[in-house]
Amino acid sequence: MATSMLKSPTNLLQNQLAFTSNAGTRIISTRRSIVLPVSHNRRRSSRLFSVVSMAASSTTPVQTFLEKSAPSQQNLGIPIMVNACTGKMGKAVINAAEAAGLYVVPVSFGCEEEAGKTFEIGEKEFLVHGPSDRETVLASVRDKYPNLIVVDYTVPSAVNANAELYCKVGVPFVMGTTGGDRDLLNKTVKDAGLYAVISPQMGKQVVAFLAAMEIMAEQFPGAFSGYNLQVMESHQASKVDASGTAKAVISCFNKLGVDFDTEEIQLIRDPKEQLEMVGVPEEHISGHAFHMYHLTSPDETVTFEFQHNVCGRSIYAEGTVDAVLFLAKKIEEKDNKRLYNMIDVLREGNMR
Repeated sequence: MATSMLKSPTNLLQNQLAFTSNAGTRIISTRRSIVLPVSHNRRRSSRLFSVVSMAASSTTPVQTFLEKSAPSQQNLGIPIMVNACTGKMGKAVINAAEAAGLYVVPVSFGCEEEAGKTFEIGEKEFLVHGPSDRETVLASVRDKYPNLIVVDYTVPSAVNANAELYCKVGVPFVMGTTGGDRDLLNKTVKDAGLYAVISPQMGKQVVAFLAAMEIMAEQFPGAFSGYNLQVMESHQASKVDASGTAKAVISCFNKLGVDFDTEEIQLIRDPKEQLEMVGVPEEHISGHAFHMYHLTSPDETVTFEFQHNVCGRSIYAEGTVDAVLFLAKKIEEKDNKRLYNMIDVLREGNMR
């Protein structure tokens, strides 16, 4: 077998051909490693070693990637690992982080179908690992970059398991993923004493609106008692859960005396309805966040409306970068507080 492979180098290269996926991410390689016997003619096989990840070596794929892409002395920004790097939020965060001078480690966690594949995002190649070897991979990256911070934009079902992993390995993180058991999430981080920023909303201006709502709820409890509330939120079809922002605003309205359950939120995920009923621009159907809160007095003579609409993902990506910079500063200062949210980031006042 090995002899025939050496006689036909194209067999080695056939799985190295680049192609473009539906998501627009360029997949560079689907092959993890090939081991060639050293005893064969070195001149004939030496030119093959450039595409073999473990030829005559004991290094793992993740170690190879980390060594190959180690930052230069001129690029010593805070190292971050963006999980779900092939997702739209992952890509947006990578672009914003690199523009801000952070160093994005070219390793990420993804789904089982992506495991072992290499994706080109921007001008960098990322090696994606599946669920089976996450702990080993994360520990290797942390050993290489002791001041590593993880950014998580995965899926709601992975929130709690990912947080447990970050705490177990001891890597501070920014959790931008919504969903999961949020009480358990906070408890996991507090019990571990790990530094983290957790927020259902990373858009700084939207967070400021949330902060204003919380102040109003604290200072004027019951101000809207008896009022009827309707909540509508529209997001791209790929968002499976209800908006964490909407849930936070509803919690404030509950304190203000409004009887409303999050199960009553009207979720709009159909593109046709988003275009015709909500008014989402067609170019942003695949990435938007529209929220509307409509209050009506008991006698229907008074109405209030609160609305915030976001097209694209840059507002969240920029906020995520600010959260990373904030967390790195708190870690360096050895702040006694360990668990933060985006309101803490806003109050720091050092946003770009």
